[in-house]
Amino acid sequence: MTTKRLVDGHHHLWNLSDLYYPWLTDQPRSLPYGDYASIRKNYLVEDFRRDIGSLNVVKSVHVQAEHDSRRPVEETRWLQSVADHPGSGGFPHAIVAYVDLSRPDAPGVTEQHRQFANLRGVRQMLHFGEAQNYLESAVWRSHLAHVGRCGLSFDLMIQAARLNDAFAVIAANPDMMFILNHAGCPPNQSDALSLWRTDIRRLAELPNLAVKLSGFGMFDRHWTAQSIKPIVGSIIEAFGVDRCIFGTNFPVDSMMKDYQSIWADFESCVSDCSAAEQELLFAANAERIYRI
Repeated sequence: MTTKRLVDGHHHLWNLSDLYYPWLTDQPRSLPYGDYASIRKNYLVEDFRRDIGSLNVVKSVHVQAEHDSRRPVEETRWLQSVADHPGSGGFPHAIVAYVDLSRPDAPGVTEQHRQFANLRGVRQMLHFGEAQNYLESAVWRSHLAHVGRCGLSFDLMIQAARLNDAFAVIAANPDMMFILNHAGCPPNQSDALSLWRTDIRRLAELPNLAVKLSGFGMFDRHWTAQSIKPIVGSIIEAFGVDRCIFGTNFPVDSMMKDYQSIWADFESCVSDCSAAEQELLFAANAERIYRI
């Protein structure tokens, strides 16, 4: 078991007792990872810390968990109260909140989120439904630029087929940090994977983009260190060790592996990296990029 310093760059908490998460409380949806009955229950900071166990996880980044889109600030308010509680250990140290950037009130919602000390960024998932077309929307882009002017980053969750389309949006906001979620959703098919690598290399030309090595269970419920090592290697080769972040995507990926095993597999993937490089990948990059 690793004793190195860890920062979980991507995880979730949810409080189904007091807040509303449609995908967890309503009729189950059809999702890439299939049946998710096992996670349709509260996952609170005490559950997260229990999963951490004896690992040296010193900080974490909480990413919006598809809470009620009509009341996005409620999730941030709750998360800040969790972080401020003496028993939380400070978790989560950074909050990436939800804003629907297609709505006229997006700038105002962004400003409401900013009242909370741990806010560091915004995420709106763009990999399904009509949201897949938002990259071309002038209104959406305008509201995205407002997020950047507020000093916030944007977590980019898109399908692999849209990676090339994201290039112009990131390039148009050079003073704003973007973090590509879940390794850019690499596909399983060899031909598509080759195109993914091409797009990843092109995106790496943009200095204001980092990548999260996370969420592998969303696309392969049986992933192993061996199966993801080529993906991890391709991203690190393109972006360098100073623009990559590891995250567990817990509790979603608890359907595939326990918390300890995820970190062990990540460590196996980069065993050839030096101790200094591993410090960047496992902790320091997340601290710098999310300013925690």
